[in-house]
Amino acid sequence: MSDKLLNILSNNNKDIDNQKLMDYLSDKLSAEERHEVEKQMVDSEMMSDAVEGLKNMEKKDLSILVDDLNKNLKKQLEKKNRRKQKLAIKDQPWIYLTIIIILLLTIIGFIVIKKHLDADKKIIPAQHSFVIEKFAKKLS
Repeated sequence: MSDKLLNILSNNNKDIDNQKLMDYLSDKLSAEERHEVEKQMVDSEMMSDAVEGLKNMEKKDLSILVDDLNKNLKKQLEKKNRRKQKLAIKDQPWIYLTIIIILLLTIIGFIVIKKHLDADKKIIPAQHSFVIEKFAKKLS
């Protein structure tokens, strides 16, 4: 049986594995194993419904159905990926350039303000000494 058909029961039933189910449907099991599968089918209504549905389908129909399901799943995944790509922020060099310019202006502004404040600190003591000398001359 092809590997695609082994994934018919996507919920991976704990009672029976997919290969055993497919072998049961193709009459490849021994009498003991067939009896064991039939016993499990009696216990599980879902499994018996699945086996009944698979028996009603021809093998060609089953492989075509599996191929169609795979194609549809692939289309849905591609559509979802395309939508994600459309919503994603694309690399735009002007955004990076703008960020770099803003950072440079911020740094330059900081340096200019720092130098201006340092210059004010140097002037103030000189002005104080000038004012003190002038005041001392008036007193004398």
